[in-house]
Amino acid sequence: MGVIHVTDRAGQRHILEAIEGWRVMEIIRDWGLPIEGLCGGACECATCHVFVAEDWLDKLYPPTGEEEDQLDTVMTQPNSRLSCQILWTPELDGLEVTLAPTGG
Repeated sequence: MGVIHVTDRAGQRHILEAIEGWRVMEIIRDWGLPIEGLCGGACECATCHVFVAEDWLDKLYPPTGEEEDQLDTVMTQPNSRLSCQILWTPELDGLEVTLAPTGG
């Protein structure tokens, strides 16, 4: 196991224990932080939008066309990703993300 550092919408930082193979969205949700993930991780809603810390972007697989299409529906930044599309692995131990504003 490892950890993910999550900054919530109020600016509070949380250190969450992560399990290999779980989607980052699932980890955040299961620890009780306010992330919707309405589609359950099917890359169909963008309600799990996060901003990934710049240091971590190159360590993630690039977004698929499907993920990019969903991100086009919300207000994004260059470091925007859908947390349902990031599978946690030991190489991502210490990953840092910030929850995007609701509706974006």
